[in-house]
Amino acid sequence: MCKEHNGHIYCLLQHFCGKTINRVKYGMETHRSSVFHSVNENSYNKMLFMYFVLVWEESLAVLKDGTLEKDKSSHAIQDSHRKWREDFLSRLQAAGIDQEMVILQAKKKISYVLLSAPWSVLCYYAEEISLRVPLQMVTTPNFNWSERMLEKIKIPNLMSQDVPSMPPDYYTCQFRTNKLERFLGSENKETFFKTTQRHQVLYEILARTPYGALKRGEVGIERLLSENAFSAAYPLHEGPFEMPGGEAVDSQSLSMRQILHQYWARWASWKNYQPLDHIREYYGEKIALYFAWLGFYTGWLLPAAVVGTLVFLFGIWLMVTDAPAREICESKDEFVMCPLCKICSYWNLSSICTTFKAGLLFDNGGTVFFSIFMALWAVTFLEYWKRTSAVLAHRWDCSEFQETEERPRPEFTATAPMTLRNPVTGAEEPYFPKRRRFNRTLTGGMVIIIMVSVVLMFVVAIIVYRVILSIIIYKSHNAFLIFSAGRIASLTGSVLNLLVILMLSRVYIYLAQVLTRWEMHRTQTKYEDMFILKVFIFQFVNFYSSPVYISFFKGRFVGYPGNYYKLLGIRNEDCGAGGCLIELAQELLVIMVGKQVINNIQEFIIKLKSWWQKRKIHPKVRAEDEKVKEGVSTQDAAPWETDYELLLCEGLFDEYLEMVLQFGFITIFVAACPLAPLFALINNWVEVRLDAQKFVCQYRRPVAERAQDIGIWLDILQVITYVAVISNAFLIAFTSDFLPRLYYRYNNDGNLQGYVNFTLGTSPSNFNANNTQCRYRGYRDRNGHFRPEYFHLLACRLAFVIIFEASSVELSYVIMWTTFAVQIQCNSLTNSVFTGLSVYAFLLRS
Repeated sequence: MCKEHNGHIYCLLQHFCGKTINRVKYGMETHRSSVFHSVNENSYNKMLFMYFVLVWEESLAVLKDGTLEKDKSSHAIQDSHRKWREDFLSRLQAAGIDQEMVILQAKKKISYVLLSAPWSVLCYYAEEISLRVPLQMVTTPNFNWSERMLEKIKIPNLMSQDVPSMPPDYYTCQFRTNKLERFLGSENKETFFKTTQRHQVLYEILARTPYGALKRGEVGIERLLSENAFSAAYPLHEGPFEMPGGEAVDSQSLSMRQILHQYWARWASWKNYQPLDHIREYYGEKIALYFAWLGFYTGWLLPAAVVGTLVFLFGIWLMVTDAPAREICESKDEFVMCPLCKICSYWNLSSICTTFKAGLLFDNGGTVFFSIFMALWAVTFLEYWKRTSAVLAHRWDCSEFQETEERPRPEFTATAPMTLRNPVTGAEEPYFPKRRRFNRTLTGGMVIIIMVSVVLMFVVAIIVYRVILSIIIYKSHNAFLIFSAGRIASLTGSVLNLLVILMLSRVYIYLAQVLTRWEMHRTQTKYEDMFILKVFIFQFVNFYSSPVYISFFKGRFVGYPGNYYKLLGIRNEDCGAGGCLIELAQELLVIMVGKQVINNIQEFIIKLKSWWQKRKIHPKVRAEDEKVKEGVSTQDAAPWETDYELLLCEGLFDEYLEMVLQFGFITIFVAACPLAPLFALINNWVEVRLDAQKFVCQYRRPVAERAQDIGIWLDILQVITYVAVISNAFLIAFTSDFLPRLYYRYNNDGNLQGYVNFTLGTSPSNFNANNTQCRYRGYRDRNGHFRPEYFHLLACRLAFVIIFEASSVELSYVIMWTTFAVQIQCNSLTNSVFTGLSVYAFLLRS
């Protein structure tokens, strides 16, 4: 009977579902089964979704006589791809991989190859890539810190939810074929290896199988995908994500994908804990750790957002009660300010009344407290994340993954020029000379320097653009535009800077991928770390160069009336009437909010791409009665076709990068924008569900990967935290008005009356032909020399920087050691159990 249906997959369907296989035509030639939604679906899914699928498309041109013929223009390319595919599939067959082919013909011929690994192949590669299999079940329940706290104070936990089919927790050990009988569940070959482990084995074989000359790097499925020889390679999802129809549904009968959609990806689950163990079971440790970190980070943003909002409200109160603001608004013609450019006219300080009050929202005494709070918040957040990460790694048995278990990258194994005997294991391992890798890494570093120089050139170009635009607006003689010239130039410059950032990012990310692949790193973790480091160095300069310029350089080298400093013949840019801090807040809001808007547009484009993918695979066709019908309904499509309609998951790099850059904005420049943590909290709360929906509903299932932490991203976060302490100290000391106000209060019995006059200098008598005197921002006398107050303030600023940094560092060390002591106490209870299991695992391996 199996021979009659011509294929192992059809035999499986008939054997497990107990029904015959029908070939049905839906307006196009195709092979399908009528049993995809049979009653006995569990046993069918259990076998079917262990498959790995390879797909390729072949374009067909319709001639006038109705026959099909190959497109002659791409004949040579198609022949080359066909040869690669045949060679690749034949080598897979030689490696023991079972293959079944299903063909769908519409406007394009789509071929699906279903791959599966027999038991012998699974055992061989499971030992080769050090898969971990269960020894004994863990019975200790898992709690998180918030659950424990709420339980102790007897408060109902509204975030908790009962998620069905909780994955069991096991003590595990690396697989050994000769010790098979000692592993838990070894008597059942169908369920001993999890579905994700079968996918890992198949992908390992796909990634290291050559299809041409090794010298040209013609090896692995990734290279074939980049050459478009294959259209896709993916493991199958565990059925649809929608809940089955019917009034009463047994939650235990749901597939893991349905559980993740029902209890994680829906918007109704916004207030609940993420089912991290289910995510890990379905997607692997790497993706589960990302969502664990994202949820942890979002939860810690809540206290930062509350404090930042209170500081902002304090700024609103200052707008009404601030003495200098009232003094400016009531000054009328008392302070005549010097022209802002050669062709500009004199102006009154009272004209910036509204702008100055708006600046108080971001520049007040509360920002000092908030900056110290955020510095300590960042240190505490990282220390507690390290603890949470260690707990998860221990629970998921990946604490020693990078040190002892991680295998060389398949591409590295296949293309390394030589082998070297490992002095520890005695095995021959692929090897790439360190000196050659160092030379290549050095070359990559030079490319980074060149790209950073390009970014700085664009920053200078935007500065020049702002100056030139201001001059053009002043020459227009339009009273409204002239009054808002600075704000218009600053705002348009910020938008232009955002566009440049996004343009350069795409170019550099592609370049970093090529360079990192060329450097030949041994393990996947090292490869990803070097790629992330390259991109982040560039993105750090790309995103933060303009805010750094506004924070620490703009308005610092202006000069004074009659002796203005110039760059390239153009007068150096000065801060606006409301000060540099409000311009910095504007720049941050444009970049953060603008980037988020663009991300939302990209999310919408993803949905359009998903719709178009389905449309392309199943186009509308005309039946004999000339009525337009859908080619194939989703209900009748095979699982491999349904999954092919989904989008490719391109990894977690973009997700991490977005969050880490956001972390930098809310810590490095938080003194300028207290509401940044609130915006980040709202964004991340939405981001968790959007990412969950993408993985469950819109992406093809990625191959599960192991990881013991979030990798080099943690080191980057620590560097950002140290930079944030320094940045906020200098922002408060040199950019904010906090210290000048404090100094003036100290010398005037706590009174700020006359503070505005104190901050303004008077132009020299020879500034213009009419001997008209005007005022400007600066602590200078009538001859342009610095007043004694300038040097007093400079000493206060430097002392504040030293005290701020020393206090932050000392408090951060106290928090670090306190957290470490708590962690030691928590871990001491499990040391004896862990030691016993380690000894048992050692004896098992021996």
